[in-house]
Amino acid sequence: MITIPEELLPADGRFGSGPAKVRPEALDYLAMRGDVMGTSHRQAPVRDLVAAVQTGLAELYSIPDGYEVVLGNGGSTLFWDLAVSSLIENRSAHGVFGEFSRKFAKASAAAPFLDDPAVFEAQPGSAAVPEATDADVHAWAQNETSTGAVAPVTRIGDGLVLIDATSAAGGMEADVSQTDAYYFAPQKNFSSDGGLWFAFASPAAIEQAERINASGRWIPASLDFLTAVKNSRLHQTLNTPAVATLLLMEDQINWMLAQGGIGAVAERCRTSSGILYDWALASEFATPFVTEPEHRSPVVATIDFDESVDAKEVSRVLRSHGVVDVDPYRALNRNQLRIACYASVDPDDVRALTGCIDFVVGELGK
Repeated sequence: MITIPEELLPADGRFGSGPAKVRPEALDYLAMRGDVMGTSHRQAPVRDLVAAVQTGLAELYSIPDGYEVVLGNGGSTLFWDLAVSSLIENRSAHGVFGEFSRKFAKASAAAPFLDDPAVFEAQPGSAAVPEATDADVHAWAQNETSTGAVAPVTRIGDGLVLIDATSAAGGMEADVSQTDAYYFAPQKNFSSDGGLWFAFASPAAIEQAERINASGRWIPASLDFLTAVKNSRLHQTLNTPAVATLLLMEDQINWMLAQGGIGAVAERCRTSSGILYDWALASEFATPFVTEPEHRSPVVATIDFDESVDAKEVSRVLRSHGVVDVDPYRALNRNQLRIACYASVDPDDVRALTGCIDFVVGELGK
């Protein structure tokens, strides 16, 4: 049995790509605000909480005038179905470069009332952005969580631009004006539980949803973007929201703003991932999975191991010492580790993780 010396271990061993590490201070805040748990989400205390989260997000990303912070029940997976139902008018175009960007394209292709989507695909480990087409929606991920690759956020075509920012929001900067729905779930950089989706929505996105709604298309209420907009303007959701998620998110947003805002937090994430990439490039057995430096994620680092090292065994030993959730995305089936460098992760803990990996690999080689 391999025993990692205690002095090598990180202070906090949570490196999961989602759900992600929650700061202890946020958990203390959650306990302190227990008075709103189990109360009506239609009354002032919970609606004020929703409003505080909306205001904080708008400040964090300096969203343009006219844009709205919209939220709803579910997560990013539900948002794809919502977009298919009430934001894509006729046809979408997708950049696909991993499992999550692929899932949105598949959801669009399955809709019987939409034309087949245009799909622009790159191999995992690189990035793909759709070319400008006649589609009324162009969609891709800013950060592909499954592979640790990033793509630029920029306006393409004449239709709406929908950016999946689930693992990017709160850890990467973005010009929201280049998008019409910059959407995400809160269980990654925002260190919350799941159960909700958020989107920075442009007036054009809301207008397109209104046009689709008026066309007579049947849209379930839970997948109707306009229903979410109307409820969000009242600082509520269609159904009961995850109040604990909102409380954790409120504390995380306030912490981010206190750090100096999204620029400072993004720099913290770049520092953490830079430690990993520099270590891998100097290693005899590891290398960054994403070969092009400009495509390497600052928030999710994927590191390949050569065949002489069993990454699964390394992960197993780490887990036995409380260093958890560094396994690769299952569908990739690669000999690698996937390490979250989200906002709550301390760069010093990332540095300690590299020392632990070196130690375990050395012991396995004996």
